[in-house]
Amino acid sequence: MAESQAPAAPAGSDGRAEPNHGLRIFLIWIVLALVADLLIWFVWYPHLPPGRMSESAEHQQLDIAVLALAAAPVMLFVWTYFGYTLVNWRHRDGDDDDGPPIFGHTGLQATWIGGTAVIVLAAFVFGTVELIVPAGAGAGEGPLPVWKPSGHNLLQVQVIGQQWQFTYRYPQFGGMESTTLVLPDNRPVEFHVTSLDVIHSFWAYLLAVKADANPNVDNVAYTTPKHTGGFTVRCSELCGIWHGAMFDSGRVTTPTAFQAWARATELREHQLGVLAALPPYALTYDPTVVPQLGQEVVKVAGITGANGYYYPPSDPEQP
Repeated sequence: MAESQAPAAPAGSDGRAEPNHGLRIFLIWIVLALVADLLIWFVWYPHLPPGRMSESAEHQQLDIAVLALAAAPVMLFVWTYFGYTLVNWRHRDGDDDDGPPIFGHTGLQATWIGGTAVIVLAAFVFGTVELIVPAGAGAGEGPLPVWKPSGHNLLQVQVIGQQWQFTYRYPQFGGMESTTLVLPDNRPVEFHVTSLDVIHSFWAYLLAVKADANPNVDNVAYTTPKHTGGFTVRCSELCGIWHGAMFDSGRVTTPTAFQAWARATELREHQLGVLAALPPYALTYDPTVVPQLGQEVVKVAGITGANGYYYPPSDPEQP
């Protein structure tokens, strides 16, 4: 009986045994992917926007990092395979043979389907959790929020958009109103965003809060400031000729400093008669009534309230 022999390894066009290209590609890829993910997590992640000034900002920063961690190995695999192909299977002079025909590979197909299914389902679960934990991830949820923060120590702040200024009312402090957004750190904030005229969009980038301000609509968004400091509020919805000038500043202070500021502002507006002239606090306001009330507030108190008649000093047309 003839002695059995092991099957010979496939040979290339030059007669030499073909190396295990799949293993080579995998080893190169796994090293590059590991290095890239370590750099993303330890070097890039701490500096990603929008920073960590609020709970929603921290979660958005984490979301970007996780997506980058998942995308980097996929991108590097494509690049590794492409580079390996150029080096090993490029056309060489004198080699006019066709490559071997490739048929279905059950293991490779099953791995591809299983891997992509795991990635998609993991992204679905992660994204759902990231919406629930920070109570909507800082986005407006309309008048009936699906995700709400736990606890009862919410600070309510109403954001009122008008051409071309945001003003802020604090119903827990007599309904007083400010042109500067001031918040305490480590206290959940419930924003009620509305408009007196056209559609605006309240965007406090460093707080990772963005909610459209629509007339006659109460759009609710949540966040919890985590660090003291200043931030900028901008309108991110084209709202008229002075849309580009519709931005102001805000700040996060300590709870003690916030209480002192809020009480002092409430007292000053009460003494000036502003609180009496302002319309009663409501989730939305009738734009045909508020402007008349606002004009009186500007004339009597000399401040800009929720009046629908705000014009920046550079505007050639003044009310």
